[in-house]
Amino acid sequence: MNKLLQMENLERHYETPAGVVKALDGVSFEIHEGERVILLGPSGSGKTTLLNCLSALDSPTGGEYTFMSNQTEGLDAVPRNNSEQMTSFRRENIGYVFQFFNLLQDLTVLENILLIQELAGKKDPARAKELLKLVGLEAEVDRFPGEISGGQQQRVAIARSIAKRPTLLLGDELTGNLDTETSNKVMEALVSACKQENITSVFVTHDEGLVKYATRVIRIDSGKIVSDEQTNNDSSE
Repeated sequence: MNKLLQMENLERHYETPAGVVKALDGVSFEIHEGERVILLGPSGSGKTTLLNCLSALDSPTGGEYTFMSNQTEGLDAVPRNNSEQMTSFRRENIGYVFQFFNLLQDLTVLENILLIQELAGKKDPARAKELLKLVGLEAEVDRFPGEISGGQQQRVAIARSIAKRPTLLLGDELTGNLDTETSNKVMEALVSACKQENITSVFVTHDEGLVKYATRVIRIDSGKIVSDEQTNNDSSE
């Protein structure tokens, strides 16, 4: 597999009245195309900070973050401390699934996806419907978010996040508000979508039960990687 991104000795430190907080303290790893990576760790371990650096929502204090964009063959430095360049990087490369769905309540399920496509300059109603079919919601296209369950809303959010064909899909506790059965349905839809769309994914969770959906598990604690292991959940299954 080709290397998609690399982080080398990444640091994210915060100045507080009590002193320096090392949210990330020398994190190094590579991610290859097609991997499904789970970042696992307790609350306050630094996993969400790491996800924010991956998405260029936040700038690291030190270290290097390089990424292969759709337009280049090699790895380029990810922009930092420049909001306009960071926004462009996210728009061109990153999809994001949020814990609280963030669907627009006055738009139908289909319209939520069409809006994202339009903002990305890639409006395609046929593809939007195909994505909803992919996550098992082809019968809900004309319903509003408030008319479907939380698990269904999260599957809409997954379809929406991949509608613009992101290179990297990120999620932060995306099943945190769902029961176990619904979480499994959402993750199964997510795995299916990532495989079909050939999307690399990285998700933050504290739920050990989600490990079965990953091809790789990176455990983080106190801002450091404490283990990095491949699973038996091959992405080519």
